[in-house]
Amino acid sequence: MTIKAVLLDLDDTLWPVAPVIRHAEQSLYDWMCLHTPAVCAAHSIDSLRQRRNQLVSTDARFSYNLWALRHTLLTQVFREHGEPEAEARADAAMQVFAHARNQVQLFPDVQPGLHSLGQRFRLGTVSNGFADLNSIGLAQHFQVSLAAHRFGCAKPDPRIFHAACDALGVLPEQTLYVGDDVQLDVLGAQQAGLRSAWMNRQPISGLPAELAHIRIDLQVSNLHELVQILEKQ
Repeated sequence: MTIKAVLLDLDDTLWPVAPVIRHAEQSLYDWMCLHTPAVCAAHSIDSLRQRRNQLVSTDARFSYNLWALRHTLLTQVFREHGEPEAEARADAAMQVFAHARNQVQLFPDVQPGLHSLGQRFRLGTVSNGFADLNSIGLAQHFQVSLAAHRFGCAKPDPRIFHAACDALGVLPEQTLYVGDDVQLDVLGAQQAGLRSAWMNRQPISGLPAELAHIRIDLQVSNLHELVQILEKQ
């Protein structure tokens, strides 16, 4: 069946995420050292990260709502160190983190690639992160953008893929999902009935042994390659 819509992942598909998170965590920590010095005296960025990882298992929503996970951790540590109005402080801290989180460096193929794709296909995004496409300047390319923390479940749950297809008015089998994570994106999309494309920007020559059973429908290293392939369908 002909592809009518393309859904895309965000982090490590449209921009490299590791430097973004490092910058956002450093920006948050710098803000905390200025506004909540007692917390910084007791915690480093690494110790806060370890504490956050321990917190994940305490609430099911933290598996898909990364904003709530970070906000809950900040509220806890602010209270522990005597900060007044800890939850409001956490709100302000998360604004600092979110602002830095949206200062991404797009891969060079992204803007022209999305423009080309948008001329032929309905476009959308499905992401487990909480990047703001309006702040980043990409929202105009997409008819729908679903984020796990707002939707209520995360990839590879088929419900979030199906909701995006429904919003675009296409069937799953008419939809191509493009992402860098073989399990969450490629296998997740396939199990939801979508076609899948592995965005392998490294590129690596093959899958690790534990992922070797996953069938790769399509592999590309940038959006230009994707456009060229889809033009031939």
